[in-house]
Amino acid sequence: MRETNKLPHWRGFNLLDFFTMHSVGDVQEDDYRWMADWGFDFVRLPMCYTLWIDGNDPRRFYEPMLKKVDRAVELGLRYGMHTCLNFHRAPGYSVNRERNEPYNLWKDNQALDDFCLHWTTFARRYAGIPADKLSFNLVNEPAAPDTVVMTREDHSRVMRTAVAAIRSIDPQRMIILDGLSWANWPMPELTDLGVSQSCRAYLPMGISHYGASWVKGETYPFPQWPGGWNNDGQAWNRSTLEAHYARWTDLVAQGTGVHCGEGGAFIHTPHDIVLHWLSDVLDILTMHNIGYALWNLRGAFGILDSQRPDVSYEDWHGHKLDRALLNLLQAH
Repeated sequence: MRETNKLPHWRGFNLLDFFTMHSVGDVQEDDYRWMADWGFDFVRLPMCYTLWIDGNDPRRFYEPMLKKVDRAVELGLRYGMHTCLNFHRAPGYSVNRERNEPYNLWKDNQALDDFCLHWTTFARRYAGIPADKLSFNLVNEPAAPDTVVMTREDHSRVMRTAVAAIRSIDPQRMIILDGLSWANWPMPELTDLGVSQSCRAYLPMGISHYGASWVKGETYPFPQWPGGWNNDGQAWNRSTLEAHYARWTDLVAQGTGVHCGEGGAFIHTPHDIVLHWLSDVLDILTMHNIGYALWNLRGAFGILDSQRPDVSYEDWHGHKLDRALLNLLQAH
């Protein structure tokens, strides 16, 4: 029997049209149409804040790019999707290494002020949209706390400040916080805020990121499931996954909404292993009524145009569809 999750069992995808400094923000209406036709109801937009600033000034906004964000939100409404806006690059922090931020979100007051300015700008812009149609996922994957870059107390202070700033403008806006340690550790110290939290479906790393150069995945052993390699030295199986997600299902049982904001596997992991592993992950999440968003729709982790070498693709309006992966997602 499923537990009661304060969040709906949203299922969907990350769309990468605002993902990097070089993105152009031209979301494709076909993506929304196809997702809706396939039965999905959730879109997460990981975004880079430098796309909508004017020049190098983080406090001056570039309206043409903000209008492209408007269009993405409007398409979500048109096709019955919940849209989750996420700062994948926030003022002062990102896991993406394409740019060195000029300040530290977790330590510098100016970075925190700019972070709040950006979120309150979106709060004003979308204040009339119901909370069940739009959420704010404040910052993607805060790192593991340490004594230099970000303590747990630093993170809590920043999140509490930003939540208060958003609620001062739009008290009803749904807010989601990624867990610590790249969204793998929940934050019981923030449950009093009445916000939801987001986990990931990337463990073990030897399955999800085999061959991925940005995490030195080319050095990982050849994937297997069960028995997947992880950088904690364990050979992971379904029981290990259940133990990992227990910390998140505890949050659900205590009344905090939980969603899995990202998950999936890179193209070099054999397709049959991806399907068996992801089936176990999704079984566990679904058992606790936790929804998910695959990273991504189109691209190396996705169901369209992934370029996996071991998939028999189906033609889908000029794209290559991984029907087996789509069927797995639809079943959960």
